Amino acid sequence: MQFTVHHKDKKSGARTGTIETDHGIINTPVFMPVGTAGSVKGVHQKELIHDIDARIILGNTYHLYLRPGIELIEKAGGIHNFINWHRPVLTDSGGYQVFSLADNCKLTEEGAHFSSHIDGSKHLFTPENTVNIQRSIGADLIMALDECTPYPCEYKQAKKSMELTHRWLKRGIDQYRQTKALYGSDQAFIPIVQGSVYKDLRVQSAETIASYNMKANAIGGLSVGEPVDEMYRMIGEVVSVLPENKPRYLMGVGTPANILEAVARGIDMFDCVIPTRNGRNGMLFTFQGIINIKNKKWIHDLSSLDPDGTSFVDKYYSKAYLRHLIISNEMLGAQIASIHNLAFYIQLMKTAKEKIENENFSKWKNKIVSSLSKRL
Repeated sequence: MQFTVHHKDKKSGARTGTIETDHGIINTPVFMPVGTAGSVKGVHQKELIHDIDARIILGNTYHLYLRPGIELIEKAGGIHNFINWHRPVLTDSGGYQVFSLADNCKLTEEGAHFSSHIDGSKHLFTPENTVNIQRSIGADLIMALDECTPYPCEYKQAKKSMELTHRWLKRGIDQYRQTKALYGSDQAFIPIVQGSVYKDLRVQSAETIASYNMKANAIGGLSVGEPVDEMYRMIGEVVSVLPENKPRYLMGVGTPANILEAVARGIDMFDCVIPTRNGRNGMLFTFQGIINIKNKKWIHDLSSLDPDGTSFVDKYYSKAYLRHLIISNEMLGAQIASIHNLAFYIQLMKTAKEKIENENFSKWKNKIVSSLSKRL
């Protein structure tokens, strides 16, 4: 994996770049649709490529490990072949899902002991075997096993958790360096900054992560309930430490406004379930603001979903029709809303890139952020 910075905004930390992988080039800043179990819910791979133009998607180690299982993915020749997606893939280590979904989760120095939320079977994730599992999955970008603390979190707990994450990181990197990719494509291993909302812990963690000189770095443990000002402050502290010549990935964030504010602080990569999860429940993101398509005001509105949208669904379907589908619990409604929201997020990143390169990102961002959060 190679990362090149192409342009820096003079009034903020925003920048554009390219990440080169064996499965394609990713232009940054980039939003990655979440395909947790090898599927972006309700969206075909064909639509991801030709209509949404997603350059990379995200899968989850916890879910893929439990179902369909690593043996089947290996038999298929890796995740790209199994799901017929031949653009880049990033896999999370599954740590967050172990803590949030699994039953009877217990952390030890060895790793995370847990029972499957599917059938109750017992498993252990360690820094080493999560590397091995992600080797078997075959993603282009693979994540270190870490512990994500909740919010609020006492300083003592945050420090203890961060130190465990750092010890696990050393073991994960050792395992990564002692093993090889299985399918002839390079894999980049990405460490994760933790430390809750405590400046000294975040700085210490960023310094530790940066010292390993991996090809990219991530920021975890944010957007877990803390005020947005705290999130932005922590992003700023971490970015000031992480090297400029490596892509910075902010995990699990967030709303369109969150993402633009993070771009302004120097973040390059994002993922979040909001566009698909909220879309399935009738929330549409547009450049004019947020639409709750379930509201009665849209019953007779035969105008297109978004006149400024780039997806075919924006021009092809009306608000009234989509409302009818969502209210009727028709699967097509969730699919249309998901395609629209993902296309909007991708378009938002492309527009941000253009504004950075044209030297008017900050002015545009400051103006549009209020519109993006407005309820229509």
